[in-house]
Amino acid sequence: MSNPIKKDVTIGDCRLILGDCLEVMPLLGKVDAVVTDPPYGIGEDGAKSASRNKLAKADLYAHKDWDTSTADEAIEMAVNISKNAIVFGGNYYSLPPTSCWLVWDKQNTGDFADCELAWTNLNKAVRRIYWRWNGMIRKGNDVREHPTQKPVGVMEWCINHLPETAETILDPFMGSGTTLVACAKLGRKGIGIELDPDYFEIACKRVREAYAQPDLFVEPPKPAPTQEGMDL
Repeated sequence: MSNPIKKDVTIGDCRLILGDCLEVMPLLGKVDAVVTDPPYGIGEDGAKSASRNKLAKADLYAHKDWDTSTADEAIEMAVNISKNAIVFGGNYYSLPPTSCWLVWDKQNTGDFADCELAWTNLNKAVRRIYWRWNGMIRKGNDVREHPTQKPVGVMEWCINHLPETAETILDPFMGSGTTLVACAKLGRKGIGIELDPDYFEIACKRVREAYAQPDLFVEPPKPAPTQEGMDL
């Protein structure tokens, strides 16, 4: 039997795997949490997503063929091997009832959805974040390299809803690596699986850049007080 892992790269506390998540996940055992944005089966990989953006020319990333159906088997497997789960587009999947949907309000215009929903199995109430992601008018400085890419800030917000004990976070649909970038910035361990070699390389690049930033994990040291500023 051939090895389902085509590439296996460790960057900091993140492990990035090139392969089919249905074949790779059984090799991983249990994880603390899964945070992922799987295909919704609504054709966002094609010209549909590009044609609605009137502010910029469509990018080539919009023409890959991966969003033709939901990934029911993979999501069921991912939820079963994790203690905590956050699944964007969970409203397109047959998942159990939950008290906690995470709502991303994109402050949109046009025919894009106003919000995106993430299903969770967390024991808390519904939560919402406002984070503008309206064509070229976006909060933050994310460079968009995938048609359904989430802002790093939104994924950090999602991860922060997990218990502190959720140290290792799996994203079986890594795409351009946003979940792992958020893990790197928050000091959590991440495992990402991606089937497409191009997006895999983009994810590796983004995670390396995240770890290269000097403001990760800890506050910069405060300057020592001067004699003048000390209480005597």
